[in-house]
Amino acid sequence: MAFDFKKEYKEFYLPKNKPQIITVPPANYIAVRGTGDPNEEGGAYKASIAVLYAIAYTIKMSKLGDHRIDGYYDFVVPPLEGFWWQDGIQGVDYTNKAAFHWISVIRLPDFITQEDFDWAVAEATRKKKLDCSMGEFLTIDEGECVQIMHIGPYDNEPATVAVMNQYLAENGYENDFSDTRMHHEIYLSDARKVAPEKWKTVIRHPVRKAD
Repeated sequence: MAFDFKKEYKEFYLPKNKPQIITVPPANYIAVRGTGDPNEEGGAYKASIAVLYAIAYTIKMSKLGDHRIDGYYDFVVPPLEGFWWQDGIQGVDYTNKAAFHWISVIRLPDFITQEDFDWAVAEATRKKKLDCSMGEFLTIDEGECVQIMHIGPYDNEPATVAVMNQYLAENGYENDFSDTRMHHEIYLSDARKVAPEKWKTVIRHPVRKAD
């Protein structure tokens, strides 16, 4: 049976719809960086998603080709995730999407090395006729965070973030945003097939003990 990150690491992918503090260990990702409104048709964000999935499925389907990856085991391609920030703002301002900076990511299985990744980028570019050179092998160590399951449209996230912030204040924590610790979302629903009011998104923020 294929390894499924969502099932094996439920504490990171399937939180309850109330805030909780967790410590997230380092993990490796396929990553594409960019700026701008994620909803822009034909924009950089949507192009980044195509690159992420091209690389991810090249790795997954390597079992059917001539290239052998040491330690390979079959896996379900993990969900799309995103790290978001805007210059001069703590957290994010949902009313100004054009100002977004983002890192779109898909988690990599632990057996993937930089060398394997470089092969996958080249192979995806060749097979998919898609320039995947913007993809990078990125290790992210999130550390201590607060997270919650948000149900509904992305534009309704501020209400859920307010619940997270209240929880932090009541439990002696505060947000700890920085250049390396950002607003993090994990997208568990296919927005093309699921009604917006039913979308499930993990929202995760970096935290520290309040002074």
